Amino acid sequence: CGARNFWCMLKQNKLSTYLKRGAISYDSSDQTALYIRMLGDVRVRSQVGFEPERRSSHPYLFIDFRTLHSKYESHSVPERRLHRLLSCQRYLHSSRLLRGVPQQIPLHILDEDYTGQARCMLEKVGNWNFDIFLFDRLTNGNSLITLTFHLLNHYGLVELFQLDLVKLWRFLVMVQEDYHSGNPYHNAVHAADVTQAMHCYLQEPMLAKSLTSYDILLGLLAAATHDLDHPGVNQPFLIKTDHYLATLYRNTSVLENHHWKSAVGLLRETGLFSHLPPEDSLNVERDLGSLILATDISRQNEYLTRFRTHLDQNNLCLINASHRHFILQMALKCADICNPCRPWELSKQWSEKVTEEFFQQGDIEKKHKLEVSPLCDRETNTVGDIQIGFMAYVAEPLFAEWTRFSDTRLSQTMLGHMGLNKASWSSLQQEQTSMSEEVEPSTVGTDIGGVATQTDSNIVTATGGTSSKELPQGSREP
Repeated sequence: CGARNFWCMLKQNKLSTYLKRGAISYDSSDQTALYIRMLGDVRVRSQVGFEPERRSSHPYLFIDFRTLHSKYESHSVPERRLHRLLSCQRYLHSSRLLRGVPQQIPLHILDEDYTGQARCMLEKVGNWNFDIFLFDRLTNGNSLITLTFHLLNHYGLVELFQLDLVKLWRFLVMVQEDYHSGNPYHNAVHAADVTQAMHCYLQEPMLAKSLTSYDILLGLLAAATHDLDHPGVNQPFLIKTDHYLATLYRNTSVLENHHWKSAVGLLRETGLFSHLPPEDSLNVERDLGSLILATDISRQNEYLTRFRTHLDQNNLCLINASHRHFILQMALKCADICNPCRPWELSKQWSEKVTEEFFQQGDIEKKHKLEVSPLCDRETNTVGDIQIGFMAYVAEPLFAEWTRFSDTRLSQTMLGHMGLNKASWSSLQQEQTSMSEEVEPSTVGTDIGGVATQTDSNIVTATGGTSSKELPQGSREP
């Protein structure tokens, strides 16, 4: 019986290459799956009735996103690692994670000492200095699964909402698997970091005394899934390459819509809320989407103006469900771009990772003769330039209003760290400028002036000359 089941599963696995879900990919076999996600049914019932999607003739559109940030050439990566397979084979991959051996991670056994250290870290998960990079190493690359599962238990949500533990674990495994580990920044570790930050905000007095268990459940799930299946390139890139997701979502919140639909697909595939009345399940999906869509950086001013108006008029009433939901949106936006507010040792790592992802996109654009996106040219931008501009024009205004709403020790700590980090980047910039001037021959004065002028130009481009709408998705991130 066991052998028969195995061969049945193996046969389904072979079929699944033709019936894949709609992960971001340029493989033509993904055409059907995108429509299925739109219709809310993650199971492929029939190929009949689905029109083929229009594809541009642009040469870039035949490149799989999963190879963009790979350290290896695409021909050296087994094809099976590039595919997004349906439930049967995905379940087999996921079972490796259940046994503590994640896919594409060096196979080593997690000993009791490591698990003990991870457990000790979870006892301080509400500390703003929480080192998510260390935690990810201690959990053998399973930081998102471990952290989210712990927090759901911590708040008593598993018992309250009668969540099936097997379904919940499988859902979290699939969520972590759907983040692209090859992305320098938009990966599962970033999702875990945002989830930990959201937990810190949920502990703030203004929220802790007002939010319901449903609000908390939504907040944690949205944080864990807010960048699900992120391709490592921004929305303008998808638009100018005429990617079918950009067409599908009419060039509006393209990535955020895809993150949301991907999360809904996993909720339905695992049946995590299948025990709830259908109306309640739909409400969860709708409210989850409302939170994830709020992380669109191009709508930053819209949300910030609304937040500022509420604070000016002092009319936020957290007894009101819509007001609580709006505060959850603002909390998720803060958690998503909180990297500049972390201690320098953590913030610097995040800054370098997100900038490298920008630069990798710029490299791809140059390779394919596309216009290089703002902040994505490694020859004219630096980490310091980008971070100083991001803090001044995006992070500082948002966290200043958050502090008006919740003027606590945590809020003051975040502002303090951001000020110190901004000063540190400025100091590093000055050191680099001084070193470059010393290297220049003293006899060529015009060259030195040219370097200074170029540096000044870069600073203007990365700060004053770039609106928040031009920042790639997730810077937001940081």
